[in-house]
Amino acid sequence: MTQVRLLGPIEVASADGTVTAVPGLRRRAVLAVLGLNPGRTVSIDQLIDVVWDAEPPATATNTLQRNISYLRDLLGSKNAIVAKPPGYLLRTADLSTDVEEAERLICQGRQAASPQEAVTHLDAALALWRGPALADVAELRWLGEQAQRLGQTQFEAIRTLVDARLALGEHAQLVPELEQLVAARPFDEDLHRQLMLALYRAGRQAESLARYQRLKRTLADELGIDPGQGLRDLEASILRQDSALDAPSQPLIVAPTVRVPAQLPLATAAFAARRDELKRLDEVMARRTENVCIAIVSGTAGVGKTTLAVHWAHSARHGFPDGQLYADLRGFDRSGSVTEPATVLRAFLDAFGVPLEKIPAEIDALAALYRSVLADKRILVVLDNARDAEQVRPLLPGTPGCAVAVTSRYQLTALVTVEGAQPVILEPLTDDEARDLLTRRIGKDRVAAEEAAIQEIITCCARLPLALALAAASCVTRPHLPVRGVAAELRKSFGTLDALRNLDSGTDIRSIFSWSYHALSPAAARVFRLLGQHPGPDFTVAAAASLTALPAADVQQKLAELVRANLLTESSPERYGLHDLLWTYAADLGRDEDGFPRLLDHYLHTAMSAALLLNPQREPPVVPPPGPDATPERLSSREEAASWLTAERAVLLGLIKRAAALEYHEYVWRLAWATLDHLDRGGHWGDQVANQQAAIESAKCLGARAAQANAHFYLATAYARMARYDAAQTQLAQAFDLYASLGDLGDQAKVQYQMGWLSNRQGEHQQAVGHARQALRLYRLAGQSMMAARALNSLGWAYALGGDFARARPRCELALTRMRELGDLTFQAGTSDSLGYIYHHLGDHDLAIEHFQRALELFRELDDRYYEADTLKHLGDTYHATGDDGAAQVAWKQALEILELLRHPDSAKVRARLRTSADRSR
Repeated sequence: MTQVRLLGPIEVASADGTVTAVPGLRRRAVLAVLGLNPGRTVSIDQLIDVVWDAEPPATATNTLQRNISYLRDLLGSKNAIVAKPPGYLLRTADLSTDVEEAERLICQGRQAASPQEAVTHLDAALALWRGPALADVAELRWLGEQAQRLGQTQFEAIRTLVDARLALGEHAQLVPELEQLVAARPFDEDLHRQLMLALYRAGRQAESLARYQRLKRTLADELGIDPGQGLRDLEASILRQDSALDAPSQPLIVAPTVRVPAQLPLATAAFAARRDELKRLDEVMARRTENVCIAIVSGTAGVGKTTLAVHWAHSARHGFPDGQLYADLRGFDRSGSVTEPATVLRAFLDAFGVPLEKIPAEIDALAALYRSVLADKRILVVLDNARDAEQVRPLLPGTPGCAVAVTSRYQLTALVTVEGAQPVILEPLTDDEARDLLTRRIGKDRVAAEEAAIQEIITCCARLPLALALAAASCVTRPHLPVRGVAAELRKSFGTLDALRNLDSGTDIRSIFSWSYHALSPAAARVFRLLGQHPGPDFTVAAAASLTALPAADVQQKLAELVRANLLTESSPERYGLHDLLWTYAADLGRDEDGFPRLLDHYLHTAMSAALLLNPQREPPVVPPPGPDATPERLSSREEAASWLTAERAVLLGLIKRAAALEYHEYVWRLAWATLDHLDRGGHWGDQVANQQAAIESAKCLGARAAQANAHFYLATAYARMARYDAAQTQLAQAFDLYASLGDLGDQAKVQYQMGWLSNRQGEHQQAVGHARQALRLYRLAGQSMMAARALNSLGWAYALGGDFARARPRCELALTRMRELGDLTFQAGTSDSLGYIYHHLGDHDLAIEHFQRALELFRELDDRYYEADTLKHLGDTYHATGDDGAAQVAWKQALEILELLRHPDSAKVRARLRTSADRSR
């Protein structure tokens, strides 16, 4: 495969190993810009702006076109660079870049299960640098900035490699290399940490301590600061010859749990044998060891695209032992709730066990991490109901061995042209295939006995699997009725209603639907109409009971009738769904029904109950009681609440959008409030942003300033989780102004408290101190003693994070006293943990252990598993500092069990502690 090389002078390496330099600054710059954006369109305006440094000549466009033509020849293919409005795209099907390869290898190195594996990947990544990145185009401003970024990437990889080599015991070999690195970066404290550790392990303790003193003088003279707490702790450990600093004998490999996702939905038992299309899919995917194979299964609605793709995927899954991924992209969802690629990527990464904290927020970074995780794996990806190529592109793997099956009503020719996807166009069934489908569903004898009626059904259904399934269901559910009777009913239904015509085939689908619908009992027909008001993608019996104002037992009978009529599917145990065409048909029939307010009551009150079970400390908004016919679900435990919110997440998101569109504003902001903790804990921050933005608009429409301020506040938290700190700051400022206009001192204090949290996240601990002081002052003015005590602990914690433990201790101690007086168990636990951390760093390990044990008791009493594990981790650290490695290992093992159960990213840190402790005990 041809490679565009950017990590050094710009050059092209062909598949046979020939390396060709790119002549001309402008040509090199064009290739560099495209190479830094592989597979993505770069506009002509951007190219011109970068290549001519914002001072283009009048002939820039023509010159750019000539350069593109020259580069195509150089790359050996006219398709290497594709013209795609509004610019050009470097096609990645037959090309790669050394930047992509380096980023993939670095990601693998950081996620490696052992130091040796990390060294292998990182060495390979760093070998790709042939000198300074973009060396012969860095004079251009934008490319110069990119060169600096790539240089920093290289340095961070070197830093990670040094840690891995230290873990392997290569301290002596590292000393001269680290001396050179420190000389180039004299203020880098982490490099000094690595050098001091390497010198100490090499038996050069005096030199290690001298290195620290030299850095201390340099920082004082040049910057007027002292070394950070980490280096001060390291110096103290070296002075007392702490055994924790000893080199590992043989690194213990604690392999992470390997997760193999198997996400394919249930295959249809009575599948119509589309032998030609199945053979075509086999042929397309046969070359997956050479390329990423992509098949586009396209065709009219109801033609059986999903059924075919899922059936083939099940038959082929054994060829993909590393996992099968599935996502419904909802490209033609009637409510417009198209699934965003970022949402799918997060779900896929979660399926492979990527820790939440390592999943980035931005789509480009998400896609890059996804490609890295799938590299060298054999994965099958099924992307159902795609809207367009742009929805699919971020979800494509980047290395051979993987295959992707996409279904869509459109042919997605852009993927065929650019990514080399292969089309599999699905036509209506042949007569023989349609007869086979009916035979499988209603029996060979009935088909053989009434050939003419069977043919009439096939003709009326236009050989569409969806329509044929409806006809077959009518035959099965009414065995006493001859097939010719079903055919006659079907024939009479045509033309009786306005046609819901499929634009691709002209088939009168609605007539077929209406025939099945009119065969229902009146009660089941009413349920079907009302189901059109549900936003989807699926629902439970309980939700249907509220929607229809029927008892659950009655509605379950009606749902069973709809399933028998093939108007409804049981998509998973106890959850039902409709084909999107049937949902549209039901919505049209039920336009005048009155179920939506009951549905809103059902989900709002159940979600409120779940939210308070998940976090009993939250103060809920006032919610009017549900209507008399709505029957919200009863949840009794945190586990039930978490399971319900997980299962209903897509429904709740769709419900908020639909409620906003229909101007049910009172429900919008309350539903957004109820889903807040679930989305935050699950890392669904993009969904959180959408919900809170909708809440802000609805609150504005209602003139509800308090609700609007709260939504700004929650939106800020979501932005902060996504590292969009400027946006978070803006939202907090808006929340503060609204609270101030309401004269609400307590909520103004809450904003200051959150600003402190935001500052700590960015490492700005001095600013965090200032915000905590403001929060404390405002809470005291508001007369909120409990919150004032919490703010006092926040102030102490900000001091502690900044390394000022002398100021931190008395504040946290006073906060703990106040909390005990006020009975605030939750923050007693947190403050005890803070004090344990403070005393640990002050060297009073007995008091640290006492506070950690008290925190542990309280967190267990509160059933807060994460903070129980976090405190166990801290307790283990303190036991380790006292030399009691046995007690430390017990605490760390207990923490690891909980964190692995919670699938929390902190488990990796605890596992590393156990590994290091095991090395020392050998």
